[in-house]
Amino acid sequence: MALDKPYKDIPGTVIFDAEQSRMGYWLNQFCMSLMKAENRARFLADERAYLDEWEMTEDQKQAVLDRDLNRCVQLGGNIYFLAKIGATEGKSFQQMAGSMTGMSEEDYRDMMVSGGRPIEGNRYTHEWEKK
Repeated sequence: MALDKPYKDIPGTVIFDAEQSRMGYWLNQFCMSLMKAENRARFLADERAYLDEWEMTEDQKQAVLDRDLNRCVQLGGNIYFLAKIGATEGKSFQQMAGSMTGMSEEDYRDMMVSGGRPIEGNRYTHEWEKK
């Protein structure tokens, strides 16, 4: 029996639930491996070869190679684990979050300092349906 997940009706939102956790297990394990300096060095030396050591899907591997963090989240990545990819390249969490929103780091910072994302357009997808 499938669980009711009303949060699936919020556009642009992925909730890291048990289903996402199962889907992203190996992606997140890869990210955690980047906590060790020798693994970061191996990854940066040959990203594809290092990714191929993990039981990730091809879509997950490609999302990492493309640094498409939004896609990584959709494929089960947890943002706190994915932050290790950015840190491996010397990027701050703020830089990564800005890239995920399509904003510059400065614009993202300014938005967050001024109270966060505006509510306009932040609705349920079922409200978009024509009646």
